[in-house]
Amino acid sequence: MSLDLEELKKNHNTSYLAGELDRLSREEGEVREMMAGDDAMHELASKELKYIQEQKEVLEKQIQDILNKEKEEEEMTNEIVLEVRAGAGGDEASLFAWELAHMYELFTTMKGWQWKTNYESKNELGGYKEASFEIKGKGVYDMLRYETGVHRVQRVPTTEKNGRVHTSTASVAVLPIRKKVRFEINPADLDMEYSRSGGKGGQNVNKVETAVRLIHKPTGLDVRSTNERSQLANREKALMILTVKLQQLEEEKEAKKYAGERKSQIGTGDRSEKIRTYNFSQDRITDHRIKKSWHNLPKIMEGNISDIIDSLLSGVVGDEEEE
Repeated sequence: MSLDLEELKKNHNTSYLAGELDRLSREEGEVREMMAGDDAMHELASKELKYIQEQKEVLEKQIQDILNKEKEEEEMTNEIVLEVRAGAGGDEASLFAWELAHMYELFTTMKGWQWKTNYESKNELGGYKEASFEIKGKGVYDMLRYETGVHRVQRVPTTEKNGRVHTSTASVAVLPIRKKVRFEINPADLDMEYSRSGGKGGQNVNKVETAVRLIHKPTGLDVRSTNERSQLANREKALMILTVKLQQLEEEKEAKKYAGERKSQIGTGDRSEKIRTYNFSQDRITDHRIKKSWHNLPKIMEGNISDIIDSLLSGVVGDEEEE
């Protein structure tokens, strides 16, 4: 095994082991010199040499295990695209979509991750018809991957005069941005549209067509990016998101091949699957996949979703409660 001891000594995870390996290598050299210069010591030196080599093999394996783990962590998906989209329920669904996005943004801040808006389409009340965000942070995909699906809200809308509880939905999609992309897009399969970016910004923000919309003709998928400073940057961001979506589609197809053989406790990851209900009148949020509920909805909507995420990750099954 060829290891760069000097580089390994600079790595705090391997520095001690590298030092021990260096010491054993020096001892090995001394023993070999002794063997060459004194035949009477050959048998004793041979035993010592065998012991040193065994110790070196153990250390080399430990170092390699650490290096493999570091490489695995480096290749982990620490960037995602999070999309929210209003479902059934008109303006109330759009407002709920905005609240979900706000909840994830606050959670992102608590985790010390980075949050960036790629695109947002709002209704007159400020709710989201649809929106796309980019989140960067260690382990972000592993932590948020199970948020994909349909989120349902039950409450009395502020516009409701008769006090009736309405049910609305919004969908969430969590898409990993991987360093190694296995999906290549044929440029001939793309249509590209440009428009003026809206919203707050410099004096030129509404005068230059910097916003980009990409349409993938074979699948009908379309992606928008409006928040970068230039048309080129928006085009690159849109292409990145489209690639992520297409790769996810391929992975979903593969997963469905084995769906009959293995059904996950926490669902299929399909964005059409109803995963959670937010019941404001009863101050309760229920995750239907693990049949577990939590209370204090206002606090949860302020980004305090760690308990929910931890329960999903650990697969805790609670008592089923009536909806």
